[in-house]
Amino acid sequence: MDHPPSAAAAPPSARGAGLLRTPERRVVALILCATVLRILFASSLGLGMDEAYTVATARDFVLSAFDHPPLAWWLSTLGQRFFGASDLALRLPFILLSAVTTALMFLLGRRLYGAEAGFWASFALCCSPVLGVTDASWIVPDAPLLPALLGGALALSHAFFDKDRARARLWWLMAGACSGLAMLSKYHGVFLPAGAFLFMLCSPRQRHWLKTPWPWLAGFLALALFSPVLIWNAQHAWVSFLFQSGRTGAPHLNFSAPFILLGAQALFLLPWIFLPCAWLFLRALGRGPARERDFLLACLAAGPILLFTLPALWSSNRLLPHWAAPGYLLILPLLGREIAGLFERGAPWIRRVAFGTGGLIAGLILLLALLNLVRPPLLAGPKYPFQEALDWTDFSNAFSARGLDREGAFIGAQRWFEAGKIDAALGGAFPVLSLSNDPRGFGATRDPQKFVGRDAILVGRALTPEKARELYEKHFDSIEPLPPIAITANGETAFELKVYKGRNFHDPAPEFTLGLRSKQP
Repeated sequence: MDHPPSAAAAPPSARGAGLLRTPERRVVALILCATVLRILFASSLGLGMDEAYTVATARDFVLSAFDHPPLAWWLSTLGQRFFGASDLALRLPFILLSAVTTALMFLLGRRLYGAEAGFWASFALCCSPVLGVTDASWIVPDAPLLPALLGGALALSHAFFDKDRARARLWWLMAGACSGLAMLSKYHGVFLPAGAFLFMLCSPRQRHWLKTPWPWLAGFLALALFSPVLIWNAQHAWVSFLFQSGRTGAPHLNFSAPFILLGAQALFLLPWIFLPCAWLFLRALGRGPARERDFLLACLAAGPILLFTLPALWSSNRLLPHWAAPGYLLILPLLGREIAGLFERGAPWIRRVAFGTGGLIAGLILLLALLNLVRPPLLAGPKYPFQEALDWTDFSNAFSARGLDREGAFIGAQRWFEAGKIDAALGGAFPVLSLSNDPRGFGATRDPQKFVGRDAILVGRALTPEKARELYEKHFDSIEPLPPIAITANGETAFELKVYKGRNFHDPAPEFTLGLRSKQP
């Protein structure tokens, strides 16, 4: 079996000075600096499509959600009530969680490989664009998922490697609680208990745990915490599970797709973080349980990495590169150990790579914040590069100024993400429905049946007159075009939203509510 490094393995204190001499102090400084940068990043861009959709469908408490388990929705609901409705206020609970994620990464790395390894694992986490910036600043299910995964991995490391067997039982219950929270965050959470089971099955020294009640009690605890998702899905024809299971599409052999996906994963993590992580993951799997600590991390990481990469070979749908990121998260302690070793051996280039990466990420965030303040004309209108993150305040202003809130009893958006942007812009002050055959969470939370007999304002970026008649003519007595509403970026029109008035909504098709109208609360 392998052992954690002793205190003597730490680099000499000459490498640090003053307040930042110890890894513990450095990680506190890292968390503070990263939090400031994440607040700047969150303040520089409006809500993205998925974020606005989450905020809109979380205005009222839901037991679970259509797309994912509900923890991000619950955090959004609480954030709206306690922090406010600004973009930064809505993102604040997720930013605060990212500080917990960084701290847990340090604790896990320190527990397995020493404090210096823990610090560099945390540093690599903060430098990763997907794990340390977007997942740490935006309203996404990964924000609560990541600390739950790391908390579970930390608890398992104590359960497996502590000499005190009595305390190990408590760590098993903690691992079960973290597994439940991970599963409440995203379906990726199931890989935490699955990876622990794989580790016990393959490790002769740890297999005895399967004959004790503690892993099974941890599993039952995780399942109990996950039960709101099961209850909600049972009430809604298991629609969330069916939706997620169909993401890969029909089989279609494509030999180049896995390599393209791996390249995208490298960009999302940064190539000089991704490549060593991929190598360390494969090496840990290859060495097996002889290196128990490495093998535990590899088992926990195997599900997200392999199951969200290999299916690209036969999937007819595109697999998104960030789906595998939680797996690479669990390999970062191994990377932290390698970086700490390079510093200890005095490798001259590692300092330039490490701090150059940190400076690059910090510089890009500061540049984005500066562009948000200066608003250069070269990045105005259609040339604005972050159109998905534009807040649709122009819509809310025009909606009130034109008296459209008096023209219709509700808004019918052509697509679910447009419904989210509109609802976010209006702050939930006016009912917004997604009148389409793919309403996502709107179809499970907002019943069109309640608006039968009322007029509607129909909105869509691609809602041409022909498309409006095709989609809505049979659902209203008449469809009348209204002047479009321009969404601007830095003072110039980026795109227009087509607007129509639908008179007398009389045919709320089943697809507007996922065919689940009878089960609406």
